[in-house]
Amino acid sequence: MDELLLVGVIAGAFGIKGQVKLKSFTDRPDHLSRHIRTLLIGKDHAPYRLVRAIEHKPGLLVLTLDGITTRDAADDLRGAEVFIPAQEAAPLATDEYFLHDMAGLKVFTTDGTAIGTVKDILVTGANDVLVIARTGQPDALVPMVREFVVELDIPGGRLVIQPIEGLL
Repeated sequence: MDELLLVGVIAGAFGIKGQVKLKSFTDRPDHLSRHIRTLLIGKDHAPYRLVRAIEHKPGLLVLTLDGITTRDAADDLRGAEVFIPAQEAAPLATDEYFLHDMAGLKVFTTDGTAIGTVKDILVTGANDVLVIARTGQPDALVPMVREFVVELDIPGGRLVIQPIEGLL
């Protein structure tokens, strides 16, 4: 199966006609509503034709799925993850990246010192935060901002940071 991107989780039913609320993880809900025709839902990645998607409020979309016509059917999807094929994702701008592409990157300082490996990314309100696993030391938390991250080379598998005192 093609690589899939997680775009959200179904939060529950919306109304009585089978619509569902999607807690969206995408920064481009308009792309979802304009360009995506099929969503892959749940552990089995069951395909559902997307009839309509509207942004109810920031981070929450209301979806109309073909074949889901009752509140009970919509409620059965509560908690299911929603995916799209990676090749259908909105194109990235030059300074954008997919969070899943960050995991496993080797992290170095500007002077070439190896720090560790990106283990996770914490999504906060202000900016993303890299969780860097370090051998024999606690994980380091580095804000994903230009002040600290000076080079991001996803194809090369490396990330270069400019640490300040106390950051590591």
